[in-house]
Amino acid sequence: MPLIRIVKMTFREEEVDTFRQIFDERKEKIASFPGCSKLELLNDRNIFFTYSIWDNEESLEKYRTSELFQATWALVKPLFSAKTEAWSVKREW
Repeated sequence: MPLIRIVKMTFREEEVDTFRQIFDERKEKIASFPGCSKLELLNDRNIFFTYSIWDNEESLEKYRTSELFQATWALVKPLFSAKTEAWSVKREW
């Protein structure tokens, strides 16, 4: 059963453009990572959500331990104004 990953990230207002640039540079690589079938970025002012669909938990974990994730996280983490929140959920219907 596919796994849906939702991550909430709150950025300092002055860092929003920097985050957008980083995401734009990497979104295609993330979306084409083995096991990822969908990636969306949602936004409300300085709060962003990534919504991604993964084949299974193992696929998500391979991404989370990948060089791509580690390098991307190292760039965006200093831009946050609040702790990130993340959920891994499955559809019920």
